[in-house]
Amino acid sequence: MSEPETVDGASPERVAALTENLAAARQRLGDAARDAGRDPAEVELLVVTKFHPASDVVALVELGCRSFGESREPEAGRKAAAVRAAVDEPIRVDMIGTVQRRKATSVARWADRVHSLDRDAVADALARGVETAREDGDRDSPLDVLVQINLDGDPNRGGVVLDDLGALADHVAGLDGLRLRGSMVIAPQSHTPAHWMEQAAAAHARLVAAHPDATEFSAGMSGDLEDAVRHGSTCVRVGTAILGDRPLRSP
Repeated sequence: MSEPETVDGASPERVAALTENLAAARQRLGDAARDAGRDPAEVELLVVTKFHPASDVVALVELGCRSFGESREPEAGRKAAAVRAAVDEPIRVDMIGTVQRRKATSVARWADRVHSLDRDAVADALARGVETAREDGDRDSPLDVLVQINLDGDPNRGGVVLDDLGALADHVAGLDGLRLRGSMVIAPQSHTPAHWMEQAAAAHARLVAAHPDATEFSAGMSGDLEDAVRHGSTCVRVGTAILGDRPLRSP
């Protein structure tokens, strides 16, 4: 494998903006948890750094962040390697975007967790990728996966429809190299976030009833994290509220 890319430092102005935005996001998440009668420590803040440079991720690590979400391979793999080489602290880098079967082996090398598993074929490819990564010395642990739930049946949205959720979960649970950890949802734009989060929470509860270890519930983003936390989210994926709009040219 090639050497990781060198990461340039973020400008003081960028660090100041990230500091302010991160503090606001943490305050907002804490307020949402307390309003829901929950301990803020129960809800992970996953900072979505897709489209943003590795220098932003390094700056966020220095500000105390340890969990990040990426969505495009191979850019995600290169960025993860560069950041891990640049910092001393252990970090988690998750795949939150659609996994293409032909790129599953690459994802299995760098991802700590995949939030977006929605097909048997991709699960099989990830399991094979984990085996290859272990043989090559690139990982020494199983890959944690969440099944992505498609709430409205839109085939362009990604995720498994509710009627097929149980079968996919059972399939994943039977694969060596993968650990079924829970579910992920992206709320559709129709109706209200509360409407969809209620449905997602019910589907997640059914998943946990069948697979008691699958307790992670990745739900909520910059626009709807309060509703997600109210309905039991254990991980909110926040990008824009912390990093701002995506750059005109992505890394």
